[in-house]
Amino acid sequence: MAGVRQPTDANECVQVLQEIDYDDVTPEPENQDRYYCLGKVYRGEAVKLKNYHSHLVRFMSEHWKKHLLFRDFLWVHSETAQQYYELKKELAAKYGSDREGYTNAKTSFIKSVLAQA
Repeated sequence: MAGVRQPTDANECVQVLQEIDYDDVTPEPENQDRYYCLGKVYRGEAVKLKNYHSHLVRFMSEHWKKHLLFRDFLWVHSETAQQYYELKKELAAKYGSDREGYTNAKTSFIKSVLAQA
């Protein structure tokens, strides 16, 4: 996740990221604090498919703060982090390339963690 001050800054970043093969996969283009979600598929030396995502969000926005709160909670609570890891593996197997379905299926878990945090 990268914080930017305004949409024009995000647009400049997107141009650079697209030059290195990131694609715009923004799920919520109307979100005022989340400017872009960019994805890249990379095949490493072991020819193992890896996916990378970069989120461009308004720096210090509520969206920004929630993501950091979630991250920080998982760092401190290893059991919850393990549950999230297992959930993500299960959902990846279930949803495959259906990114929207995968993301939506994680929402209730994320909301419950944020409520605890």
